[in-house]
Amino acid sequence: MTAYKFTYFNAKALGESIRMLFHYGGVEFVDDRVNFEDWPKIKPSTPFGQLPVLEVDGKKVVQSSAIARYLAKKFGLAGKDDWEALQIDSTVETIHDLRTKIAAHYYENNAESKAEKLKIAKEMVPFYVNKLDEQVKKNGGYFVGGKLSWAEFVFVGLLEYLNYTQGCDIIAKAENLKALRDTVLAIPSIKTWVAKRPKTEF
Repeated sequence: MTAYKFTYFNAKALGESIRMLFHYGGVEFVDDRVNFEDWPKIKPSTPFGQLPVLEVDGKKVVQSSAIARYLAKKFGLAGKDDWEALQIDSTVETIHDLRTKIAAHYYENNAESKAEKLKIAKEMVPFYVNKLDEQVKKNGGYFVGGKLSWAEFVFVGLLEYLNYTQGCDIIAKAENLKALRDTVLAIPSIKTWVAKRPKTEF
């Protein structure tokens, strides 16, 4: 039996979609959570000095999208053919572009640069959200092909982090994205996980 260990901070952010995928697939894994104050001493033991890290039978890999895609293939969430897989990948990268727009101002310490990046985020975030909302509407309530894929888990897994760092509910006016979120959270295994998972700020 394959042994999985997933190491990430004690937060949702980039790690939550992967935890959700494990629970969706019904696969047991070690949910190794690193406290932020302990990170400096743990960092040198990671392959590239970053999290998340997935260990598969003791072999370590990094990069959240690569890890999520690997699990998605195992659980039938990576698309029925190469074209669907490409559309899903494209959607996931767009979601991460949205995350980058928000993170750019949130993590900026220089006041002048922070204000400029916040201005860009306020312009670009609604654009991305509207486009993604339209995509869901056109695809029967999902991002691609009218059915569940790992793109939904990436979006829903990141959403609390995106709202936290942007300082608002970014999908407050996006009815299709809200319905998609509710669809994912209503999946029995995901509902059970969300009810019992550790409480974190984002």
